[in-house]
Amino acid sequence: RRDVMTIELTMLLWSVILAFVLIMIPASDALRLNGVLPLFGNRGNLQPPSPWGGRAQRAAANMFESLPLFAALVLIAHVTGTSSPTTILGAQLFFWGRVAHAIFYLAGIPYLRTGAWVVAVVGMGMIVGELL
Repeated sequence: RRDVMTIELTMLLWSVILAFVLIMIPASDALRLNGVLPLFGNRGNLQPPSPWGGRAQRAAANMFESLPLFAALVLIAHVTGTSSPTTILGAQLFFWGRVAHAIFYLAGIPYLRTGAWVVAVVGMGMIVGELL
């Protein structure tokens, strides 16, 4: 297994783990605000999320907008045998940019959040550049 686990695939794995963590944060906010039993229902009468929980929901949604694109790029690169210092750096930029984006989003820091998002997009662009 380790012999086929490239750095790009490792960054994809860590990105999926980050996405899971981002799902759990607003879930914990909903649990704190509503308790367990209402979460088992249709969720029609839940309390609105806290400001932090709302930011967590938006951070998770943003991650799920970009994760399929990143996953597709990494998998295309893997299947075609395209791995280079550029694709490795691109995957690392995507992951660490998304980590920073999540931190800044949760902390409510807008300009740094946008900068981190740009870093992640540049990372994907680097992989695209190697694939074309």
